[in-house]
Amino acid sequence: MIMTHIDLIIIGAGPGGYSTATYAAKHGLKVAIVEKEHLGGTCLNAGCIPTKCYVHDAELLRNPLLDEQGVKKIDFKRIVERKNNVILQLRGAIETLMSQPGITLVRGKAEFVDSKTIEVNGEQYSADNIIIATGSHSKMPPFAPKVGLTSGVNVVTSTELLNLDYVPKRLAIVGAGVIGMEFASAFAAFGSEVNVYEFLKECLPPMDKDIAKRLRKTLEKRGINFHMKYSVNNVEELNADTVLIATGRAANVDGIGLEKTGIEYSQKGIAVDDNMKTNVEGIYAIGDVNGRMMLAHAAEWQGKRAVNSILGLSDNIRFDIMPSAVFTYPEAASVGPTEETLKAQGKAYKTTKGFYRANGKALTMEETEGMMKLLTDDNGKILACHIFGAHSADIVQEVAVLMNEDATVDTLRDIIHIHPTLSEVLSDAVR
Repeated sequence: MIMTHIDLIIIGAGPGGYSTATYAAKHGLKVAIVEKEHLGGTCLNAGCIPTKCYVHDAELLRNPLLDEQGVKKIDFKRIVERKNNVILQLRGAIETLMSQPGITLVRGKAEFVDSKTIEVNGEQYSADNIIIATGSHSKMPPFAPKVGLTSGVNVVTSTELLNLDYVPKRLAIVGAGVIGMEFASAFAAFGSEVNVYEFLKECLPPMDKDIAKRLRKTLEKRGINFHMKYSVNNVEELNADTVLIATGRAANVDGIGLEKTGIEYSQKGIAVDDNMKTNVEGIYAIGDVNGRMMLAHAAEWQGKRAVNSILGLSDNIRFDIMPSAVFTYPEAASVGPTEETLKAQGKAYKTTKGFYRANGKALTMEETEGMMKLLTDDNGKILACHIFGAHSADIVQEVAVLMNEDATVDTLRDIIHIHPTLSEVLSDAVR
């Protein structure tokens, strides 16, 4: 059996894996990265990128062309084709990245032999350091344990829904988290009758409750039906031809031989410290598989932290400041704790609000549905920002920069913003 020794092995070529490979190679490490499926992981192939393609096309249909009967003219096959072409283009770009000096791309399924060795396609690779970046998969509830036809209803996860070449007539979505809300927004625009079922009393549980409620109300005006505090017992009760299961994701910890390494893990993920180290020397876990923050950009920066730990380098990455967004129409985005969290922690804070309806650019864009909440402490230090409205993800990123510098509202107040821009919702709110 062939044995190859290398500086660093990375298992998984999703956003965390491939970005970590390039970062490690630039710092002189010889890297082997193993991928059993498509390059880019869930994010590129069945998550972030294809859903954003649908979000874009859905926005273009807000003022659609109508046929002679007054029905929306929707070329869904073109929409699917464009999405597929974007995926193929980005896969090719990652393939190019993985062919640079210092990186060896290994195609196949990796399994640990011991804590320093993996086996792929009958060949073994050893390294002093191994980074696990195997991602996650859709969690299936007891009433729908698998995808496919159940009592005449097509049960799908986001992966299967993205591969449909038609628009479901009646789409039921179980789960009002990020995945469920984005697909509800897009497919309502495509012409589906959309019903969303959520066990909790509000959508988007991690987000600010006020923002989540306002976003839900806006989506309801667009014809999306929400059934909150609803417990689904079987797919037949949902009166739909297609049921999307969007009840969360689970770490990919099975089938890679973790039990042979002594690593501490559960179905929630692999336990790591703030340097992404597991309890076994030389083994790290980044991204969805550690269950800390299931975000593509979190995986990328966790990988950078892991490599820095391996090389003995310091950094100023702030994992406590992790911006996130929901690409519905309109968008929602946040960075920092919610009001509910601060109240639970007994921390004093002040809330400042800004509204899109008072923003000149929003009026010109016909995007007046939106609100911003800025949370600060007693000294004016910016603690958090929560927004829903057009381009809210971009606006939140500005606040994330300020928070990384421990800035106050006085800092924000003195920053010149271009006029007219949506970002003036920030500066106007703190004047």
